[in-house]
Amino acid sequence: MRLQTASLLLLALGCSPAAPNRELTPREKDAIRVQIEQAVREAYDLSKPNAAERMLALYPKSGQVISANTGRVGTSRDSLATAIRYFWENVGVNMREPRWEWGRFYVDVLAANAAVMTATYRIPHKNPRNEPHVLGGAMTAVFEKRDGQWVIVQEHLSDLPQSP
Repeated sequence: MRLQTASLLLLALGCSPAAPNRELTPREKDAIRVQIEQAVREAYDLSKPNAAERMLALYPKSGQVISANTGRVGTSRDSLATAIRYFWENVGVNMREPRWEWGRFYVDVLAANAAVMTATYRIPHKNPRNEPHVLGGAMTAVFEKRDGQWVIVQEHLSDLPQSP
């Protein structure tokens, strides 16, 4: 009887959604893709206040976060928070009527708790002289599901070259 109970328990654990080696269904993968895309779109929606804080909410509150951009690599949430706030307080403040526009999202679901997203983006706006200007680039982010939330644990951003 004990062997039978143990066998049933092992079988149940092996079939549960939390089983690390269980293959996800296409529907489960699609749901994860949608969750990640929605979270990123919401965080970068410039029509809402507190953009920097919403962007920071995409990252874990503790532990290592690797962020590579502009030829530098940061390894902590604090350095990432400083960089995001610096951008918005020194560059973003000069943008008039900015809109964050995403290209196509490519999300590869690696497991029930891991995914990689790559997308391009553009930020059309007017500069302080009221002239049209666009910033943009590509972003690749590794997401991990922690405490029920998808968070970025590693990212790489590459800026579009500045036009002459």
